[in-house]
Amino acid sequence: MPDTTRPFVIITRKLPDAVETRMCELFETRLNVDDHPFSREELAAAMAEADVLVPTVTDRIDADLIEQAGKRLKLIANFGVGVDHIDVEAATAHGITVTNTPDVLTEDTADMTMALILAVMRRLVEGADIIRREGNRWPGWSPTWMLGRRLGGKRLGIIGMGRIGQALARRARAFGMQVHYHNRRRVHPDIEAELGATYWESLDQMLSRMDVISVNCPHTPATYHLLSARRLKLIQPHAIIVNTARGEIIDEDALAQMLADGRIAGVGLDVFEHEPAVNPKLLECRNAVLLPHMGSATHEARHEMGEKVIVNIRAFWDGHTPPDQVLPEML
Repeated sequence: MPDTTRPFVIITRKLPDAVETRMCELFETRLNVDDHPFSREELAAAMAEADVLVPTVTDRIDADLIEQAGKRLKLIANFGVGVDHIDVEAATAHGITVTNTPDVLTEDTADMTMALILAVMRRLVEGADIIRREGNRWPGWSPTWMLGRRLGGKRLGIIGMGRIGQALARRARAFGMQVHYHNRRRVHPDIEAELGATYWESLDQMLSRMDVISVNCPHTPATYHLLSARRLKLIQPHAIIVNTARGEIIDEDALAQMLADGRIAGVGLDVFEHEPAVNPKLLECRNAVLLPHMGSATHEARHEMGEKVIVNIRAFWDGHTPPDQVLPEML
């Protein structure tokens, strides 16, 4: 039986060893040793007996699951920033607190976004594939072969100027790119001045003028298919799109078709609409750089995420408001 003086914590995926060791020291903890994704039935069982659930983005916790949760469950301490896989409103209505792990993923995700921009613009993956496939038989240097595009002077349109969007803007400026952005609210003039950023109230107008589009906003009901088929058609044929946020923000079927038809020059995707499934049309496109959700995949980020989860659990169990509590109105 769990020790009732300490919270009974169930972790749905394998976390870094140091994080799991610390959790076992502090809490009554059940680990997922083989790192298998929880089925819906396993999630329901965990929520029926735990005081604290530590899920990840692979766990879909909807209102029905929350309705079935046991009376003991008082905290869902998400291992990750995004909480679109959790029905926060339903959890709050049932007296269950939800927390996340903000701030620690900003720099790593911005690094990955910049890497995807470079990879697509300079055709890095295509080039690497040629060497790996052809070996010493590759045809050699030619003045007109494997031409990409220079980053300097290009217009970057950032959708979502939060922490990650601003971190990306700083990197883009170092490469000589012109920074533009669309956001739900205009950022402070001091931030605009620091980043040399131009604000567009109209997303449609920004999209039609950019060379690079980067998706950095959260997935909410308001941003589902924000880049719809209609909006994708506004983008210039030479432009590229990069997404390190959530796949559901882009109409992936429309994107794949436009890419296959040559109406968009290239894409760099770290996330997918029906993840882990990938649209087969995207797999056929040489000008699509596709990554398996690696944006925050650094040793440093994963450990810091674990530390945030621990802090949130300890604060909550000690009767304090967790530092990273997520409220419905925040979404």
